[in-house]
Amino acid sequence: VMRRNPFGMDICCRKGSRSPLQELYNPTQVSLSNTAILHQIRRDQVTDTCRANSVSSRKRRVLTPNDLKHLVVDEDHEMIYCYVPKVACTNWKRVMMVLTGRGKYSDPMEIPANEAHVSSNLKTLNQYSIPEINHRLKNYMKFLFVREPFERLVSAYRNKFTQKYNTSFHKRYGTKIVRRQRKNATQEALRKGDDVKFEEFVAYLIDPHTQREEPFNEHWQTVYSLCHPCHIHYDLIGKYETLEEDSNYILQLAGVGNYLKFPTYAKSTRTTDEMTTEFFQNISSLHQTQLYEVYKLDFLMFNYSVPSYLKME
Repeated sequence: VMRRNPFGMDICCRKGSRSPLQELYNPTQVSLSNTAILHQIRRDQVTDTCRANSVSSRKRRVLTPNDLKHLVVDEDHEMIYCYVPKVACTNWKRVMMVLTGRGKYSDPMEIPANEAHVSSNLKTLNQYSIPEINHRLKNYMKFLFVREPFERLVSAYRNKFTQKYNTSFHKRYGTKIVRRQRKNATQEALRKGDDVKFEEFVAYLIDPHTQREEPFNEHWQTVYSLCHPCHIHYDLIGKYETLEEDSNYILQLAGVGNYLKFPTYAKSTRTTDEMTTEFFQNISSLHQTQLYEVYKLDFLMFNYSVPSYLKME
């Protein structure tokens, strides 16, 4: 079967050629096999953490379609990507649009960021029937990208609460946080919710009332809860710290590495480890300990050590 590939070359469809899954577990290229070992170690870490925390053995929760709405499906290359906000997910969605667009897009960076987040531009796993879901989970290569949990959290806070244009977040969450966490809040702060302090944001996250009320917003929800790595076996776990290498490795496995590279950009506004350290300076050791408990599985599962700046109880 021949189809036009997005880059103007004729390449053969997956039928007959090796799938990314085959290429990952039985690499034909030496350059791919070294990297495969690294990813085996990352997979083992997830499995061990799930087992140690008996997440899977405690009454095994059956995933619902709602649990699968973060899993983007690429039929042509037999891949499934679970997107995690604040971990290069805009660029990965752009790449997925190139891969699934049947030639509609060729350069990921020409796709406007807001278009990458339009849900109808990508197909997610929850749109399939149960047998189709099971078939894809079994036969497609599944991957996700993770980031140091507190760095991701600070990145989400900076993006959603310190940027003036994010008025919908200020209204939806800011007003609630101010109302609950700030004594003697002004009427304006209660109405606008656009000056939430990081300490107030942390207090809101660790407040048991918050978790009972509704699930966390996806921008600060744990990776564990967004992608369900104890229920779904991910073949590849990419890291924000090695974003380019991991991303291009995935594109190589998909057989498109020769003409599609993951977009690189040096953003000076990126949240760094130093910046995260500063944000945590004013958080009490009790709150640091409670916050670590919320994100503990993400730290353990993806092999991130307890940050040195924490003064935990």
